[in-house]
Amino acid sequence: MKLFLAFLLTTITFATPSDWATDFEKAKKEAAQSQKLILLNFSGSDWCVPCIKMKKEIFESSAFAQYAPSNLLLVKADFPRLKKNKLSKLQTKQNETLAERYNPQGAFPFTVLLDANGKVLKTWNGMPKSDAKSFINDISAVKNAK
Repeated sequence: MKLFLAFLLTTITFATPSDWATDFEKAKKEAAQSQKLILLNFSGSDWCVPCIKMKKEIFESSAFAQYAPSNLLLVKADFPRLKKNKLSKLQTKQNETLAERYNPQGAFPFTVLLDANGKVLKTWNGMPKSDAKSFINDISAVKNAK
């Protein structure tokens, strides 16, 4: 029984796509090698209620956890407000540079699907009105049309 519980906890832990990268240039290089698309999410992780809801309902869903690892490179550009969550100056500058290029209007949450060259394929302004499976279907449709 203990072994089963350990297996279950390990499966749940690794099924969650919590490995959001923060280095966009590195993600672009990896995307070129792996033929994956990049999903760039602009978030205010400690103040933006729709961002927190999107993380929980879309990004932490089991459907997304199954889909993302083999199809996407996940990149997070976070803009926290609380001092305890403050990012390094370098990371803050990198996130600001990404926002200037991909989210100049400063929307939160704002999600961008990109190819390995950084070309925008699709955007979602705000929390998607659909569930995780529909969100994945949107991504798949763009990927298949590419």
